[in-house]
Amino acid sequence: MFKSVLIAILSLAASSPRANSTDAVPLSERVRAAISIALPILEAGSKGSADKRECFTCHSQAIPVFVLVDAKRHGFSIDEENLNRQLKHTYDHLRRGLENYRQGKGQGGDVLTAGYALWTLDEGHWPTDEVSAAVSNYLLHTQAELQHWRHQGSRPPTSGSDFTATYVALRALHHFGADDQQEQIAKRRDQVAEWLSSTPAIETEDYVFKLSSLQYVNSEPQATVDAAAALLNLQRDDGGWGQNADLSSDAYSTGSALAALIRDGQTPPTNASILKGIEYLLANQLDDGTWHVVTRAEPVQVYFESGFPHGKDQFISISATAWSTLALLQTLVDRGQSACATDDK
Repeated sequence: MFKSVLIAILSLAASSPRANSTDAVPLSERVRAAISIALPILEAGSKGSADKRECFTCHSQAIPVFVLVDAKRHGFSIDEENLNRQLKHTYDHLRRGLENYRQGKGQGGDVLTAGYALWTLDEGHWPTDEVSAAVSNYLLHTQAELQHWRHQGSRPPTSGSDFTATYVALRALHHFGADDQQEQIAKRRDQVAEWLSSTPAIETEDYVFKLSSLQYVNSEPQATVDAAAALLNLQRDDGGWGQNADLSSDAYSTGSALAALIRDGQTPPTNASILKGIEYLLANQLDDGTWHVVTRAEPVQVYFESGFPHGKDQFISISATAWSTLALLQTLVDRGQSACATDDK
């Protein structure tokens, strides 16, 4: 069944604006077509990863789940069974580490795993219980000697930024923190606010999650305006963002930047820079629905095929495809409608 659906969608892609002139086709239609061909391959990659590995991953569970939840909200057809499976896969991974969380040890991936996993469960409206309580308590108390949370990995961009680690921890405490922890949480928020105001972002991942973190630290509105402007200032002439000053534009950084700007940066989808970024994504999506990004991370596990294309680049590419699809979804202001209306005649 999946194969027949994919063939039908790829047939749509062949006649889509990416294969022909974009001038006569409304941007909203091109956005919806791009989303439609990305969803099945994201589902295939998440399924394949869950088949091959027990562990939760940010690239194959978390960000694809964000996409599937938002796609469903906007009226796209998704595999509900697979979405529920990805949520259970995430929960089961945390449950296996329950005693370690209670002892303050966490799991492999430390703050990023705990924070991204709780973000995933929250997006999927998974019920709270002793597992989520233990994980959020771990996040509250781990690295308490710091003003922020520190990443423990060396696999940029996803696992390479203290701003990312700080954001996922802040978000988790906001949504899962217990009533009797609020005083401690407020103290950590104040520490993070000071750190955010005094610590410069370096790579695009830093700028993205610095912007997104501000909503959780009771910052002044001007701080969000300034952080959004700083991220917008990194946009290249081609409409995209690069992971850092030395690398070309790619879909990972472009998708995550656009998603943050629209979702957290109060930047409307009709903004000229946003539209330019959306056009970059539409122009660079491949015919199979994916965006290919070359990895610069050192591998830490034995290679396996998840069902997502691009070989050794599959993990960064599924993340890039998910962020890009999420950015496109966030231009849709309602089911079947698009905020990208400047060329919708």
